[in-house]
Amino acid sequence: MDSATTTSVETPAGTTSLRRADTTREPKEPTSIATTQNGNRHEAGAEEKKTFAIKKYRHVTAVHSESRPSTLSHDATAPPSFLGFRNLMVIVLVVGNLRLVIENMQKYGNLICLTCHDFRRQDVVIGFLLYILVPCHLFIAYSFEWYAAKQARISRARSISKGGSTSPTEDQQVKFESTWRSIRTAHLLNATLALAMHSWVVYFHIYHPLIGTITELHVIIVYMKVVSYALTNRDLRHAYLHPVKGELAIVPELYAQCPYPQNITMGNLTYFWWAPTLVYQPVYPRSGEIRWIFVLKRLGEATCLSVFIWFCSAQYAAPVLWNSLDKIDHLDFVSIVERLLKLSTISLIIWLAGFFALFQSALNALAEIMRFGDRAFYDDWWNSAGLGDYWRLWNKPVYQFMKRHIFSPLLGRGWNMNAASTAVFFVSAVLHELLVGIPTKNIIGVAFMGMIVQIPLIWITRTFEKMKGPNGHLIGNCIFWVSFTILGQPFAALIYFYAWQAKYGSVAKRMAMNQPTA
Repeated sequence: MDSATTTSVETPAGTTSLRRADTTREPKEPTSIATTQNGNRHEAGAEEKKTFAIKKYRHVTAVHSESRPSTLSHDATAPPSFLGFRNLMVIVLVVGNLRLVIENMQKYGNLICLTCHDFRRQDVVIGFLLYILVPCHLFIAYSFEWYAAKQARISRARSISKGGSTSPTEDQQVKFESTWRSIRTAHLLNATLALAMHSWVVYFHIYHPLIGTITELHVIIVYMKVVSYALTNRDLRHAYLHPVKGELAIVPELYAQCPYPQNITMGNLTYFWWAPTLVYQPVYPRSGEIRWIFVLKRLGEATCLSVFIWFCSAQYAAPVLWNSLDKIDHLDFVSIVERLLKLSTISLIIWLAGFFALFQSALNALAEIMRFGDRAFYDDWWNSAGLGDYWRLWNKPVYQFMKRHIFSPLLGRGWNMNAASTAVFFVSAVLHELLVGIPTKNIIGVAFMGMIVQIPLIWITRTFEKMKGPNGHLIGNCIFWVSFTILGQPFAALIYFYAWQAKYGSVAKRMAMNQPTA
């Protein structure tokens, strides 16, 4: 077509092909377009004629007018948006997992059975009794603190009546330390007895791993609350007996609403028992009225996600674990890696569902009922630039306990940060081993070593956290996800499942059959 008579749809600045003609000039071939005039004169129906002229297009537009990098180049002026790729990844994940669902149903059929549980009556009864008895150790700790508060009132009144200085003398400090050592010994025995005695009952008398895990988790939570209750009141008591400027400065202003020893009451302890936190405070930020619709929504989420976790565990995770037993038994490393990779997907889905059900749904429902104001139970751990960020962000209640009662006191005693961090992970490793090893009846050290290995991984990823630019954050985040989804949970699940079967299940029976008879 002749370029002189072609009208292009491209309209770059300065070369618009369709321009409004000057109304003062009379065009040779005007084109009338009827338009309605805006304003208040609707009834007039006046029409205005607008004339347009077609301008000839010239092939001289400067398409390449400046230097520009490619969109995905490192020197691009602005980072591109990957929203489309994110949508693609979601579609790929959905389609890929849908294929696995169909393959699973074709291969194994329906594995869901509502009545095929292995809950022994003894497990349910003992688990319920332990749920009632374990909190008694909190109230035993209360009796110790009640006695200490009573003695503190007497000592304070005696000191004021003598007109003595509020600054602690050497004798007063020695007496305080002596009293605290006695109370600390009582608290230590109480907390240790709670952890040891109830863990022993779970290990030897509760067979089902799920009931055992829930019970052991409750035991560990109460143990940590007893420790926090004792340590916090120790420092509050010291500030009460020696109200000098330096001691009073460490007490937050929030605590003035319920100062020591007014906080040593049964109601105050009961609130701490139910509050969604592991760190004791005399006063917590409180919310307004309870929103029961909010509570029902969160409980509904927790219930639906729990059913989803049960379904995924029975229908998808269990067959992979069962099919892995023979591979582990024969040390077929290639097949073990294949099982590990196959298990990583479903284990990640189950873990994410469990995280949301616990930290977002269940804890928020409990916080709303208790009118607990601070609901920062987690931060954006999925964006962690390394393992250190992850452990600080994903489980804030445990992180706050470890920082307040282990890490910071060790720094105050002159420990360096690496040594204090090692101590924190050692304590966490012991608790993880108890939480996993006690219910499964296999204290084999896998959970313990899994936590200890985090220390060198944190040191490695810390290098990438300090790198300038997005690359360091990207590499650290990738290391976190690989160690989390492949080398972490799936590996531990395989090992503990095999250990359970070797002790109680099919592997144990096969091993017994293969033993030579005398």
